[in-house]
Amino acid sequence: MASPSDINEIYLSSSPHFSSGRSTKKIMFFVILSMLPLCGYGIYLFGIPALVTILVSVTSCVLFEFLFQKITKQEVRINDLSAVVSGILLALVSPPAMGTLSNIWKIILGAFFAIVVAKAMFGGIGANVFNPALIGRAFLVVSFPVSMSTWTNPFSNAVDATSSATILSMSTEELSSLNMMDLFWGVRSGCIGETSIFLILVAFIFLTITKIIDWRSPLAMVATVVIGTLIAGGDVLIALLSGGLLFGATFMVTDYATTPVTKKGRLVFGFGCGLITFLIRQFSGYPEGVMFSILIMNTLVTFLDRMIGKKYGYVKKAKEGVTK
Repeated sequence: MASPSDINEIYLSSSPHFSSGRSTKKIMFFVILSMLPLCGYGIYLFGIPALVTILVSVTSCVLFEFLFQKITKQEVRINDLSAVVSGILLALVSPPAMGTLSNIWKIILGAFFAIVVAKAMFGGIGANVFNPALIGRAFLVVSFPVSMSTWTNPFSNAVDATSSATILSMSTEELSSLNMMDLFWGVRSGCIGETSIFLILVAFIFLTITKIIDWRSPLAMVATVVIGTLIAGGDVLIALLSGGLLFGATFMVTDYATTPVTKKGRLVFGFGCGLITFLIRQFSGYPEGVMFSILIMNTLVTFLDRMIGKKYGYVKKAKEGVTK
């Protein structure tokens, strides 16, 4: 018989523990609900390839989780919807062209790394160190840089996709020709779910009001990028309206398993993500730093949870002149 020390247990913090009354399935359902408008708008902009990318990514993530749990004789828990969330997130941070016949196998491979390597091998939901969808995307970016930087113009087809510079790497002349309202509404090329700032903000408000996510990490991340951009003399609007900053702040830095459990820890975590994002954008040859900044900060979550503890209750100070 296995001793208590041989049992794999997860401790997020010391007692006391409070129950929110929400199941994992319910939380994941709300997250999925918040992403559906982004999925629909991405399909509206980019057509069938975007739809195929989303369907293949979600199906692959669910299937890989099911097979891993079956093979390792674990309880099958695909009904908690966490694999569905990872699949949608991976699809939304991928170019629409990943849904073409020549690229479908790549998104399947990305789903394998997201679910099996980044999640299941660490112990499953709640035990993973890194955000699964971002690990899947990081693998695809490093392994297939051309495919992951091939963008499709809105309302065109996959044949029209061309490898081009992102907004963050455009020249001043090119940026001056952009319509900021188009960037806000999302009428531009880009990843499937990262184009519409409006819909991302709607999702953020919805998830915050329903208390699915905490506002601290997202606000700290975005504020840090804004302040850094101002100090460097950059264009704040471009920093906010381009790339995956707001998407990452809404859906990635708020992940329960890979972010700190304390309020102060979340502020520090968001600050770190924002600072690294700004530094990568400003000084590296890589224009977008959101993905790498979050993955780097994921490694510090355990340290932040240990260093920034959470106190429950307090002892009243004795009044002057009163002795016990």
